[in-house]
Amino acid sequence: MKNKNKAKISYEPEADVLTWEITNQPIDSAKEIGNIVVHFTKKNVPVLIEILEASQFLSKAKDLISKEAKPRLKNFALAR
Repeated sequence: MKNKNKAKISYEPEADVLTWEITNQPIDSAKEIGNIVVHFTKKNVPVLIEILEASQFLSKAKDLISKEAKPRLKNFALAR
């Protein structure tokens, strides 16, 4: 049996919006927190997540991950 609720991620470069469709259930409401919009069903289940200004968001996330990974790699090398 094929899963009909498979998550989908897409990017719209013209609008710079990253969309993560978690399920295909009907959307009832949405909440915006900064550059993130989460759409919910009537039962408050997340259906869709939109990241506005996605390139900036992903760049900051990449920088954060890089900064977090460096101390771990240094500690790993010292532990050997």
